Amino acid sequence: MQHFFADRSAIQENKIYLEGPDLNHMKNVLRMKPGEDVQISDGDGTSYLCCIDGYEENRAVLDILKILENDTELPSRITLFQGLPKGDKMEWIVQKAVELGAYAVVPFAAKRSVVKLDEKKAGKKLSRWQAIAKGAAEQSGRGIVPQVHTVMTFEEALRKAGEMDVLMIPYELEEGMTETVRCVEKIEPGQSIGIFIGPEGGFEQEEVERAKAAGAVPVSLGKRILRTETAGLTVLSILMYHLESRSSCVSSQELES
Repeated sequence: MQHFFADRSAIQENKIYLEGPDLNHMKNVLRMKPGEDVQISDGDGTSYLCCIDGYEENRAVLDILKILENDTELPSRITLFQGLPKGDKMEWIVQKAVELGAYAVVPFAAKRSVVKLDEKKAGKKLSRWQAIAKGAAEQSGRGIVPQVHTVMTFEEALRKAGEMDVLMIPYELEEGMTETVRCVEKIEPGQSIGIFIGPEGGFEQEEVERAKAAGAVPVSLGKRILRTETAGLTVLSILMYHLESRSSCVSSQELES
């Protein structure tokens, strides 16, 4: 079933009015007809099963059939702090991070970041990244559109990370998986989690020390050195498995009791 997001203001009584690029995509790209079903989410976690009633000049009119139970969000909010990579890698990282359940993505400039964005370029990039996040959220059935924040300095990213319950920083010089396993196993559903990933070339030792001082735990992702576009997604995959497994076990125990 096709999935779109709509602003809360577009939801009125038993109807939803879809405008802008989504209208064009629904009507002219997908060529959806009146009578077809579609899923609409409000971006705050509520989704609706709708039926296309018809098209007006500048909008699609959808009838709300019922409110859907949305269980696609992870039981913890995970923020990916991503050191700016080269080229278009950030687009791929944003897309896959959203698919894997990230709540937000924070790009930051590390010492070894090759890319330097001025205010104008950063604004254009941010608009592009946010559009990719929206598309990925629609494709993967998310109930929210994760926010891609403006590009920060490393210090700004660390200050924002200070709000998190758990901070992890994969580091290639960290040896053994003991600390990684311990850190992951201690995470409980409901906790907020921050993951710091360096750019190509990784973090400088000074940055790792500053992250540790801010409460981040250095961890290893194994014996192989991963690319910047792989490392964050690896941690997200591990956490997705851990949190959803833990949440399922708790739900099963509650049903049995």
